Amino acid sequence: MNASSAVLPVVVIGAGPIGLAAAAHLVERGIEPLVLEAGDSAGSAVREWSHVRLFSPWAEVVDPAAEKLLAPTGWVRPDGATYPTGGDWARKYLTPLADVLGDSVRFGVTVTGVSRRGRDRVVDADRERQPFTVYVRDSHGGERRLVARAVIDASGTWTTPGPLGGDGLPALGERAASDRVSYRVPDLGDAAVRARYAGRRTAVIGSGASAFTALALLAGLAEEAPGTHAVWVLRRGISGSTFGGGAADQLPARGALGLAAKAAVDDGHADAVTGFRTGAVDRSGDRLVLTAEDGRRLDPVDEVIVLTGLRPDLSFLGELRLGLDERLQAPVGLAPLIDPNRHSCGTVYPHGVKELAHPEKGVYLVGMKSYGRAPTFLAMTGYEQVRSIAAALAGDHEAAGRVELTLPETGVCGGSGLFDEPADTGNGDSTGAGDASGGCCGTPSTLRIGAPAPAPASSGGC
Repeated sequence: MNASSAVLPVVVIGAGPIGLAAAAHLVERGIEPLVLEAGDSAGSAVREWSHVRLFSPWAEVVDPAAEKLLAPTGWVRPDGATYPTGGDWARKYLTPLADVLGDSVRFGVTVTGVSRRGRDRVVDADRERQPFTVYVRDSHGGERRLVARAVIDASGTWTTPGPLGGDGLPALGERAASDRVSYRVPDLGDAAVRARYAGRRTAVIGSGASAFTALALLAGLAEEAPGTHAVWVLRRGISGSTFGGGAADQLPARGALGLAAKAAVDDGHADAVTGFRTGAVDRSGDRLVLTAEDGRRLDPVDEVIVLTGLRPDLSFLGELRLGLDERLQAPVGLAPLIDPNRHSCGTVYPHGVKELAHPEKGVYLVGMKSYGRAPTFLAMTGYEQVRSIAAALAGDHEAAGRVELTLPETGVCGGSGLFDEPADTGNGDSTGAGDASGGCCGTPSTLRIGAPAPAPASSGGC
């Protein structure tokens, strides 16, 4: 990039935890950031799950460079051993950080495209010497073009949840049943939401922390509202890793989520249905019936909560030359480290600019978006990513290549690509997805697992 481009700002897409941390690290390096946020406040996506408690404590969700930036204002980090909700995180940390960054953060600005100035995706000539052009639309519909020396996309994956269908596409009838299908952990503190699930039968689809949280919340509601019941639908079988690491997890609150989900089943507030990949959603009067790809049908439910992961929105990056893994849609240098077909959570080590590089130099996907469709992302990982990238943009390649983070380990995630294999039968009465009881057109297998588990150390999680 030429000398005149070097004085341009670095555009950061998204004013969430990782985007604002990127801006803090750029400021620390003497580089001007320009943060573009589609929402009207810092952490707009985080605020949408403000009722959910993180499984990481405050000590692990505050970026070091951001804390240095906040310190002169008199800001004091909350007790590092306590666990914030999404609302706490946004109100007590992200909003003050955006305020400190001032005019470097612009709200109500949606990025609609990113390219090289005067060069579409095809053109090679003099490409790397051109700055980036960033097309934006404001909240009034006005459009403009910004120019940047580099682009850090921290827009996350919140707006693109995975569908109900077991093949990665919406199940037949899923869109038509949208009035009864939700893709978020319910906020039972909201009276209208509570009424939606109280005394009703709800299918929860998913096997991660969000599904655990939803099951625990519905189990709690069942204690107060008779008739409340959950059907936990898993695409694979029950194994020793299904409920996470429990007491062995180095993030205790994350382990507690799995134990809470197990308790929901053990206490009779939920039934677990295994090896069920939804192909269709049909109306049965006022209720919904889920049908698996193999023809099995669940008993009617009143509501469906789909928590099958998130995926990146790459639509506005189409003119850039990105190197993305064909399965995960994560950077090719990062994908082998996070592939859930092969790795557990504990095998992901801290990474930075090297693993996040693309053929299009100067553009980086960070935070949740860098993981593509892979789960298990931690805020600490994103903070290390942007620290390394800011160092590289400042020309400090030694710092960019240095690892400055040690992550908690857990060997509990397993390989999701093995869901057709018989589950580990060495843990209680677990059974595999390929059991004879789950044959075509048969009754879906439901099971109760082991003895009641202890209550979680803290409610919720994310």
